[in-house]
Amino acid sequence: MKKPSVTSLISAFARAYHSRYDTPLIFDDFIAKDLINEKEFKDISENMIEGISFFNKEVAERLQNDPEEILKWVTHIQLSPTPLARASYCERVLQNELMLGAKQYVILGAGLDTFCFRHPEWAHSLQVFEIDHPATQQFKKNKLKDANLTIPEHLHFVPMDFTNMFSYQPLFDKGFENTKTFFSLLGVSYYLTREENASLISNLFSRLPSGSSIVFDYADETLFTAKGTSNRVEHMVKMAAASGEPMQSCFTYQEIENLLGSAGLLIYEHLSPDDINGLFFNNRTDDLSAFETIHYIHAVKK
Repeated sequence: MKKPSVTSLISAFARAYHSRYDTPLIFDDFIAKDLINEKEFKDISENMIEGISFFNKEVAERLQNDPEEILKWVTHIQLSPTPLARASYCERVLQNELMLGAKQYVILGAGLDTFCFRHPEWAHSLQVFEIDHPATQQFKKNKLKDANLTIPEHLHFVPMDFTNMFSYQPLFDKGFENTKTFFSLLGVSYYLTREENASLISNLFSRLPSGSSIVFDYADETLFTAKGTSNRVEHMVKMAAASGEPMQSCFTYQEIENLLGSAGLLIYEHLSPDDINGLFFNNRTDDLSAFETIHYIHAVKK
């Protein structure tokens, strides 16, 4: 059996850390800390502190007697920027799509997403479907139980390895309808091959009405050559490979536009790293800044 996703746990850790320690908040996931128990929080923190020499030898030397500052540096530079900004962007678009009549929200590769628990006000107007690998989904259910969080009626778990083969049947079995739908695909596209990305997007929108849309993040063509601030892009690629979840694809804007066009989608909004920095990281006094090479897209079915 495949183990639950490591990246989903690290992403939840980053959101929990931000909610607990940072100000101002880019994205307040105040539930994430309930899903990561104290031991996990401590273990991940210690791993990051011990790994500081891998990230930056100069910082390791300078902060060697201050583990809290080391953790803050690793979290701000490496772990937090992308999970925070993309979640904030996605839920901003989602709120807008709800006003425009979306009735269903499908979270692909949901990991330890907490949307339903942070927004009980949408319980009566929105059906939420979380799709993830069975092992990761079971891991999440156990976490919800440990945190005494009751799964709301409008949240439906759909175990599926959608990276291998996406199928609508498991969704229909949980009450999914052929109506205007909003998808999120965050932190997933770069772990799939180009062919898998194209096939997935095409399958997602094959039977949905126009106006259905998706928000996703993707890596641009510099992914495997860029260094980034403190070499963080290079580190991200190396860490993904070491954890057994290697990054496999990157795209030029034209390639992404063509891929979406083939599936009948138009790009409604595209945010470059500079755009993301301006929108979510402006005037900060800490080290949080938009990750180089990562872009966000909101695409709508014609």
